[in-house]
Amino acid sequence: MKQYNGVVVPMVSPRKKDGTADVEAVERLVNNLAQYGVAPLLLGTTGEGLSVPVGEAVKMIAAAKKAAAGRVMVYVGLGGTCISDIYKTATRYIEAGADVMAATLPAYYALTPEQMYEYYKNLADFLTVPLMLYNITITTHMSIPLDIVERLSHHPNIVGMKDSENDIPRLEECLRMVAKRDDFCYFCGCAANSAVALKNGADGIVPSVGNFIPKAYQDLYEAGVRGDEAEAERLQQYTINVSKINTTGLTLGESLAGLKVICHERGLCDTYMWEPLTELPADVAERMRKDSEKIV
Repeated sequence: MKQYNGVVVPMVSPRKKDGTADVEAVERLVNNLAQYGVAPLLLGTTGEGLSVPVGEAVKMIAAAKKAAAGRVMVYVGLGGTCISDIYKTATRYIEAGADVMAATLPAYYALTPEQMYEYYKNLADFLTVPLMLYNITITTHMSIPLDIVERLSHHPNIVGMKDSENDIPRLEECLRMVAKRDDFCYFCGCAANSAVALKNGADGIVPSVGNFIPKAYQDLYEAGVRGDEAEAERLQQYTINVSKINTTGLTLGESLAGLKVICHERGLCDTYMWEPLTELPADVAERMRKDSEKIV
């Protein structure tokens, strides 16, 4: 097993009605994950990372680090468009307790492959904790080419990649390139491809629905690692069905609001969103509550 492995859940970012971070809810969420050996990824896409004020984000990281209590690592997402601000934010996140940074590309301008390489190389040189590449085309509208991934994978402070691109041939090609290496890990960020990723040698999976069913994904991961393809596929289909509760017919932002509705039903956090995202209409939220009771 590589140092970085397992289930890492992109955690929702709890917010109070007054617009401040709900640190008590952060602790509940992290405890709910850590009891199954599942690690949190704070301030990623699911965590509305670019919408949370840095000061409030720092409070959440500190609360997560306290709640994790050494049981699991605390992964933290990093993004933005102003490079100097990204560096300042990273410094504060590390001081608050981040163990690993997962950085998306600066997404306003379309970058050339060489510009992507330079961004990550320079960031890895700067950081005092390990860096993971975070490829998510649905939000950055860019894909990190695999030849750039290969070049970056040899940087001593770049330890892996979370790849959320829904492209199985790319996934398979990347794993042929890195699966047998000890110094670079691959995390599948497209939850519906978890079983196939593990079959091909992925080190971990990053499922957003793990916010409220972490054990199901931990069981899926363990089945995949031990080569029990039938059980991994059974759990894959179960988790896909569960994920439809908060995704069918909704935008990405609405699906994140749906996650909070379901987490609220389980006493984990409230439903408030960080602007510009908003809570779901009452009828949609009620449908999710009823559907989650039936299937989860």
